[in-house]
Amino acid sequence: MSSVDLVSEGKKERLVIRGGEPLKGVLTAQGAKNAALPIMASALLLRGGRLTIERVPDLQDIHTMMDLLDHLGVKVEMKDHRMTLDVPEEISWETPASLVRKMRASSLVLGPLVARCGRAVLPLPGGCAIGSRPIDFHVKGLAKMGTSFELVQGAFHGRTSGLKPARIYLDFPSVGATENLMMAASLVEGETILENAAREPEVVNLAETLRAMGVEIEGEGSGTIKIRGAKELKDAHVSVIPDRIEASTYLLAGVITGGKVTVRQIVPEHIEALCSKLEEAGISVEIKGDDVTVYPSGRYRGVSLKTLPYPGFPTDLQPQIMAAMCLAEGTSVIHESVFESRFLHVSEFKRMGAQVDLQGNTAIVTGVSKLVGAEVHASDLRAGAALVLMGLAAEDETVVCDLEHIWRGYEGIVEKLRALGGKVIVTRGE
Repeated sequence: MSSVDLVSEGKKERLVIRGGEPLKGVLTAQGAKNAALPIMASALLLRGGRLTIERVPDLQDIHTMMDLLDHLGVKVEMKDHRMTLDVPEEISWETPASLVRKMRASSLVLGPLVARCGRAVLPLPGGCAIGSRPIDFHVKGLAKMGTSFELVQGAFHGRTSGLKPARIYLDFPSVGATENLMMAASLVEGETILENAAREPEVVNLAETLRAMGVEIEGEGSGTIKIRGAKELKDAHVSVIPDRIEASTYLLAGVITGGKVTVRQIVPEHIEALCSKLEEAGISVEIKGDDVTVYPSGRYRGVSLKTLPYPGFPTDLQPQIMAAMCLAEGTSVIHESVFESRFLHVSEFKRMGAQVDLQGNTAIVTGVSKLVGAEVHASDLRAGAALVLMGLAAEDETVVCDLEHIWRGYEGIVEKLRALGGKVIVTRGE
């Protein structure tokens, strides 16, 4: 199914949830969407080569990136979560607005295209409505490497006679900018140094991919990354890391319903911020190898947290933990420091009986004894996941609309919730 079909289906479908049942069971984490997308974009660095990627999740955003790479001339095939990308000697450097505006991660092709083709055209990207996410950091870094940019009719036009190594300080540890600059530097001979770089596991996964292609990289996972590129890169075979946000969402589904949920094949270190907050709330968390389990422990306590770049508490998990805190004992204080508009889900939470007061970028959550079913609308991917959690815990029936957002990040969510005992069905809307 194409990305267009997936979006169309998501707008027509609604998720009906009959809540109040504790979820119990074992799931396996999917591959990380936010790791797979930059790895896919890195294929553009190959000239007449092939990149093979294991554990690619089958998601709307993945299909959008597949369509975008296909437009640029890459032959992309995917079967059973294995993707092969065959890149010709010559590729296109102009990206179509119809695809770029569907997904913020489309901007990840900017660095590889400038490095490979010497030029690129990128319309301003789209994505979730969670606030301003300018690509200024990307453009500023590429300019320091020798790219000139013009903004023409809503699209960035970049051109260079040849990228050069540079020392680049990022004003904010942007994940996308760090990844774009890492990829651009991979075809530049000499050492490029990124200061105040993003430390996310997804950045580390991209570094592992570039290293497999023949790039010399050190420091990934720290604030300083050094890249020594090469004129030509080689074929590579890599694997996507487990999705820490998806895994965390299912663990929180166990928490909010008072159940016992185990998520397998994850990297516990990647979800330390969540596990720490759950333990602070009085929730039992058990880690055995690459399996993490949450246990029922009666009514848990409210917590305070602030979203921060990794290894801090992830902004992509803020709506989901807020959902769980709606049923906590006492008050929780949640400060959103990454995106200024990531509280759009609060109004929908209130429809289900939650008590949340907003004070600027801080939410004061007063725990209630129960939630009630309602028809609610997802404003973005993670808000949609949070509303599903609310519905699983609520009395009576909850209907979650605008499923196209959820399809962007959670593969087989209906089947996985049913495997845990959740009463969920998808119905067709008008």
